[in-house]
Amino acid sequence: MGVSKKQISPCPIDATLSVIDGRWKGTILWRLLNGPMRTNELRKSIPEITERMLLRHLRELTSAGILDRHQEQGLPLRVWYSLTPYGMTLVPVLEVLCTWGREHLKHERSA
Repeated sequence: MGVSKKQISPCPIDATLSVIDGRWKGTILWRLLNGPMRTNELRKSIPEITERMLLRHLRELTSAGILDRHQEQGLPLRVWYSLTPYGMTLVPVLEVLCTWGREHLKHERSA
């Protein structure tokens, strides 16, 4: 009889990647390291991302407890995002990934 994947403890690396994996999640997190940003500011800082994809990633990161969504009443509605204290625990991980990524890009160019 097969074993259900739900019964197996998740790999810590897979658990991490399940939160930050996504075409633009790393970029979004990197942009928010400098402080809160409004949705439109994020969109403009990542010209290649669609609004739909940005909102999807923001929702997922908020649901995971990585981001806080702040909403100010009034017209127009002002919404901005920031890293939560829990999200800030990802900063060392992102820094290591960035360092490794730079080295990998150098490796790829020299290959």
